[in-house]
Amino acid sequence: MTSPSPIAVVVGAGGGVGGALMGRLLDAGRYTAVVGVARRRPDDWPDRPDAVFVQADVTQEAEVAGLAEAVGDVGRPTRVIVATGLLHAEGVTPEKSMRAIDPEAMQRLFAVNAIAPALIAKHLLPLAPRDAPSLFAALSARVGSISDNRLGGWYGYRASKAALNQLIRTLAIEQRRTHPQAICVALHPGTVQTRLSAPFGQGAVATARRLTPDHSAKALLDVMDGLTPADTGGFFAWDGQPIGW
Repeated sequence: MTSPSPIAVVVGAGGGVGGALMGRLLDAGRYTAVVGVARRRPDDWPDRPDAVFVQADVTQEAEVAGLAEAVGDVGRPTRVIVATGLLHAEGVTPEKSMRAIDPEAMQRLFAVNAIAPALIAKHLLPLAPRDAPSLFAALSARVGSISDNRLGGWYGYRASKAALNQLIRTLAIEQRRTHPQAICVALHPGTVQTRLSAPFGQGAVATARRLTPDHSAKALLDVMDGLTPADTGGFFAWDGQPIGW
């Protein structure tokens, strides 16, 4: 009986960074297939047999369980990247002060930024090979670092990303007990020119500091490729520099 083929999975493939990660992983030719996951199929989805689309709302555990089944049918995931995230939406906006804290908005932020990646890990990490290298990475944010918080504000987003960082650290500890070659990390993609960051930091200087989605994707993949099992449980920026918790 032959082992399942190694594949990569990008959750959030409909977003700017997620779509760029999909494209680069496909072009690299290192996997027999790259599975992209989103709530709806992007209009520009690649027309090629190794690009597999799975529709799922990853805030719903039943759909994440279905995603894991679909991924298992394609192959064995040796790289899983969670590129989802919520900063603003209708009824959700970064708080400038404690007076703006809203419990419903905070619940939505935690559902997308922390609980969903935890559910993905719960259902996909067991599919990783025990006798080969594997990587699970979730896109976090520098503002989720408690030690780096000097400006305050953005309560819900900061707290949900800090929760994600703790979840990644805890997942890494458990995963390495059974998968000694596995790596679980949180990654900061930089400030990227996407819908998530569009309403913030306007102006020529702020725009010049932003990365394109493709630039961020290339940098993130370079960072991932340079990690070893000794780095599991860590938090790294797009330029490879570790970020304090």
